[in-house]
Amino acid sequence: MKTTHLDIPLERAASTFAALGSEQRLSVLRTLVRAGPGGATIGELGERTGITGSTLTHHMKILTQAGLVRQEKRGRSIICAAVAYDELRELSGFLLRECCADAGPGCDTEDHDHE
Repeated sequence: MKTTHLDIPLERAASTFAALGSEQRLSVLRTLVRAGPGGATIGELGERTGITGSTLTHHMKILTQAGLVRQEKRGRSIICAAVAYDELRELSGFLLRECCADAGPGCDTEDHDHE
């Protein structure tokens, strides 16, 4: 399996980015980021994104399989969704850690907001 300099398998990075290749899934993820570590119930998520029912369940399944979202039961029947922040940071680092590495002299990495 081919890896990057950060030891993240390229296949894993590609599949994670593919999971974000839907406007609705990206909307779900952004909504969960806004909700913070406590996440949101499926009902709240549907209300906030306008995505409900089997469509939301489908998108949550894809995001969960990609490692971007975690689901858990709280109480008797409320299913909550929370963002896997460590995975998001790792994915961001995959893109940004080697910013300007091959640009040569004159590339001022301080001008790039990646830290």
